[in-house]
Amino acid sequence: MELPPLTNGHILKRYKRFLADVELDSGERVVAHVPNTGRMTGCWEPGAPVQLSHSDNPKRKLAWTLERVDMGRGWVGVNTQRTNPVIEEALLQSRIAVLEGYAVVEREKSPPLEGRSSRLDMFLSGGRKPDAWIEVKNVTLLMGDCLGFPDAVSVRGSKHLRDLQLLVAQGYRGVILYALNRPEGSCFRPAEEVDPDYAGLLREVVNQGVEVLALRLQHTETGISVSDMVPVVL
Repeated sequence: MELPPLTNGHILKRYKRFLADVELDSGERVVAHVPNTGRMTGCWEPGAPVQLSHSDNPKRKLAWTLERVDMGRGWVGVNTQRTNPVIEEALLQSRIAVLEGYAVVEREKSPPLEGRSSRLDMFLSGGRKPDAWIEVKNVTLLMGDCLGFPDAVSVRGSKHLRDLQLLVAQGYRGVILYALNRPEGSCFRPAEEVDPDYAGLLREVVNQGVEVLALRLQHTETGISVSDMVPVVL
């Protein structure tokens, strides 16, 4: 997926969760929107190189958006709004082998779960395998040699795991796909130190048939694409 034109700078500080002060390479200081609800632990520090996108939309409060940060090993994708389009593009291009063979890819669809109000990120249908429901999680938390999720207690994330568990019981494929949005780390594991309930629930639903995938995202000079699968340690 191609990103909009990017501007280089370095981050000065992040505050109020969704704001960052950035000094552009030109010397101009701007306030950028940070489209990331997580803690971004290990994803920024004062002086770290960043790239921003710019919008000319007059209705936006902030023209600049923080897209990625370099923590010394390459770009870390911090704009979580980019992750699902990257995965959708890969599915449409049959670039994720275990999810190939479906004729239809739909985004943001409500599953048939009576009494539960929810949406899941992707729905695949029209294939030889059972229709598949997919929830995608953007992963940037580095824990030693592994990347982990979540980076904060995630009640919503646990609800998605339960949804997938119920859908598997109905005969669907249920897939939790962790998109590893930084270059470090040779494996993925649940962040038990952050949210032990989520970690325990992930193991439970996997034992009941939910598929867990960890897929590296690769940042190029102008975009983001999917790369290789990474081992999952439960």
